[in-house]
Amino acid sequence: MPHSANYRKILIVKPSSLGDVVHSLPFLDVVRRCYPKAEIHWVIAKGLEGLLEYHPMVDKCIVINKDLWKNISRAGDTLTEIRRLYRRLKNEHYDLAIDLQGLMRSGLITLATHAPERIGLAEAREGSRLFYTAKVKGGRGLHAVERYLKVAADLGCPTGENGPQFPLPMRGSDRMRRVKADLQAYAIIVPGARWRTKLWPAANFGAVAAGLRVRSVVVGSLSDRAIADAVVAASSGRALSLAGETDLSELIDLMRGARVVITNDSGPMHIAAALQIPVIAVFGPTSPVLTGPYGKGHVVLQAKEPCIPCFRKTCAHMKCMNAIAPEEVIEKVHAVLQWAVP
Repeated sequence: MPHSANYRKILIVKPSSLGDVVHSLPFLDVVRRCYPKAEIHWVIAKGLEGLLEYHPMVDKCIVINKDLWKNISRAGDTLTEIRRLYRRLKNEHYDLAIDLQGLMRSGLITLATHAPERIGLAEAREGSRLFYTAKVKGGRGLHAVERYLKVAADLGCPTGENGPQFPLPMRGSDRMRRVKADLQAYAIIVPGARWRTKLWPAANFGAVAAGLRVRSVVVGSLSDRAIADAVVAASSGRALSLAGETDLSELIDLMRGARVVITNDSGPMHIAAALQIPVIAVFGPTSPVLTGPYGKGHVVLQAKEPCIPCFRKTCAHMKCMNAIAPEEVIEKVHAVLQWAVP
């Protein structure tokens, strides 16, 4: 369907997760360039607003506590928040609302705007497609970055000029500047992941840290502290942990100074790829074609087990993750950074 060339106010609905929001940044870049005078707002999940707050391309962040919405015991608080959100969205008078999440919740948020144009992907799930005025065929075999750019192309925005750009906020902190100055050259290790089946053993990450020529910084959330401590314990004194000690803007700042990022399939992996920091990623049950580090210069190690990719969150044997040896990762780091093998 034809679209307006005079959007005054646009809402992007993409609350989570960390990696998915990073994958949406090329879409933001293209739409902002295509509609430079439009006011762009973004619905983001609490805890991820650091990716978009103070972002020069986003005029307003609308933060939702989606984890609260899942808590049945807090149903009253949830209903109060949802009513406030719906009133706010309606009163903004958006010309265009774009649902990049593609779930029931995001579809309802899109509908609540009463925007005359409400767009989402044809592959959206949970009935969210019912709330759109137009659907764009993204394709299930494409990387998320490319699917989202198809929506931008449908809006009439040129998407192929300089390749996907990932505009990340530039805020730093004095603390991160001191950390980077003390370390000078360093690698980053990301041993956490949302699924247990994505976790490469902490001892393996520690062995990698012990075998590198630079020190390693282990990062993650508060819930990753135990696994981060296990990595440090296995690193022969070559790693330090900042797990649970950085907010998103500090993590981005720290990533910018890294020589290489060694990681599971995780949200921080996508931040590193967006910053064009070389990534060495250990993959197991998921598909690097769909959710791997986007761009050139990255390496994905994945076993050749017949069950891959299974996309399972539980597994009795974890053969795929246990099949990758630390020596393989160290070898790839040497190759990517062009270090001579000792």
